Amino acid sequence: MPPRPLYLPPDGRPRCAWCAAAPGDEQYLRYHDEEWGRPVADDFRLFEKLCLEGFQSGLSWRTILNKREAFRAAFAGFDYNKVARFGEKDVNRLLADAGIVRHRGKIEAAIHNAGRCVELVATEGSLAAYLWRFEPPKNSVAHNLATSEPSEALSKDLKKRGWKFVGPTTMHALMQAMGLINDHQPGCHHWKAAQQARDGFTRPS
Repeated sequence: MPPRPLYLPPDGRPRCAWCAAAPGDEQYLRYHDEEWGRPVADDFRLFEKLCLEGFQSGLSWRTILNKREAFRAAFAGFDYNKVARFGEKDVNRLLADAGIVRHRGKIEAAIHNAGRCVELVATEGSLAAYLWRFEPPKNSVAHNLATSEPSEALSKDLKKRGWKFVGPTTMHALMQAMGLINDHQPGCHHWKAAQQARDGFTRPS
């Protein structure tokens, strides 16, 4: 498959083609430039991304990104210890919150997954240490794909542990966003910075 043409915004710095989905959206570009593809070891940020990928199902990432701060406020900063204790009153509160995606199934899945995350951390040490065990091998065929063998393995293992909304495509998007691979396109202005961040990153254990 030939490479997709890069997106060239007014600042003259070429970026990955997917940035063209939101021309002129500075928040979207900042997400691409400063977050996407940079390695993350913070459990709450990783849990946040797992939840938001689930909420994105059927929607665009731009929609979710625009609601991210509202999601953080609604879900206690994605502290899975707190979210795991949410009950029906919280579900009703979230269903009434116009700042987030009001989908009962996705809300209940996020709360359910928080409980599974508490269990996982108790056995694996941290969410970060667990997720980084699925980092694709260097120069593997995990790049520029919708799914990969590592994302399929991660999805299968999480499902075995009882997690929801963790399909292989969703898990591959997580790997791309959280820096388990550097999937910035060759020629993207931010490929080098993402790679340097990965090279200097200490994998959690």
